[in-house]
Amino acid sequence: MPHPGSSWRPHGQPATQPHEYVRGGTTKILTLFHPATGQVYLQSATSCTNSVLHGWLKTELTAILARLPTPSEPVDAAETQAAWQVWQDGLTEPFTLPEQLPPLRLLLVWDNLAGHKSTDMVLWLCQHGIMPLYTPLGGSWLNMAESIQRILKRRQRRRKRRGDTYAVGGSAAHTSQPLSGRQSRHHEWHIPTQVTH
Repeated sequence: MPHPGSSWRPHGQPATQPHEYVRGGTTKILTLFHPATGQVYLQSATSCTNSVLHGWLKTELTAILARLPTPSEPVDAAETQAAWQVWQDGLTEPFTLPEQLPPLRLLLVWDNLAGHKSTDMVLWLCQHGIMPLYTPLGGSWLNMAESIQRILKRRQRRRKRRGDTYAVGGSAAHTSQPLSGRQSRHHEWHIPTQVTH
């Protein structure tokens, strides 16, 4: 009797890889998604340590801020503090805002991981006018970049990659190139690379 799961395999018969499968490791997708425009910023990485993620994030956010309109005139310090404080009110774990804050220019919503709350990163964000907001524990579905990653992974799995083979009809045979229609009987047995049994 099948049990629920990603492949609905019968109990005791897990899904297996073909014998040609070569494990090449995993790749992380660093993702920034701007919901108002639909713009997605991606970077693949073999590891996703804080130094890798934070370095990439600082570069991308700096470029995004450069494209935004700059504040035209200096804003009163009390007004600036109040604009930042609005986003802290009601949070279960608000962080202490620095005393000197630039105008608020961007909101960054990301996961509630310890590395995302590192003092260096939070201070860098605040110094550049970016308010970090964290999804609650078990609420990664609130982070729209997670949805983009799931869509991209599904599409990548369906796409043929270098080294993939093509099934021949309903048999277990595979070819390195797709067969384009039937060949005439005249050429059927005269293909130099043909192997049969």
